[in-house]
Amino acid sequence: QQSDVGGAILLGAVLDGVPESVVIGISLLESGSVGVAFVLAVFISNLPEGLSGSTGLRKAGHSGRAILFMWTIVCVASAAAAALGFAAADVLPDGTVGALQAFAAGAILTMLADTMMPEAFDESGHRPWIGLVTVLGFAAAALLQFVA
Repeated sequence: QQSDVGGAILLGAVLDGVPESVVIGISLLESGSVGVAFVLAVFISNLPEGLSGSTGLRKAGHSGRAILFMWTIVCVASAAAAALGFAAADVLPDGTVGALQAFAAGAILTMLADTMMPEAFDESGHRPWIGLVTVLGFAAAALLQFVA
């Protein structure tokens, strides 16, 4: 099962990261910069995702080198998606950014609900506060837009 957890999180990172990166590229072209709050929210959401996925892949027997290679591919795909978003922003139809953000949000919510939260609940010894911590994490990410 650990193989499924690590692989699911890796797949979720791609499904979330690529459209997220396209939005970053589009935002960079449209406004000349990317909001600090958005970058912080992306970092905050991706850090536990990467740690959990790497742990699952390691428990499944993947070497450190293989795990690093997999995450490098995710980073390269995300960077390429940001470049694509930057290059194609002028020709994309209205509503594209919203559709990409909705897809990325759906991917991250699916990964959270199917993989990360059950794993966190199991790994914590079935502590009931896992849901509360998840909600606080979302709240912190939402509040960043007002602080930064």
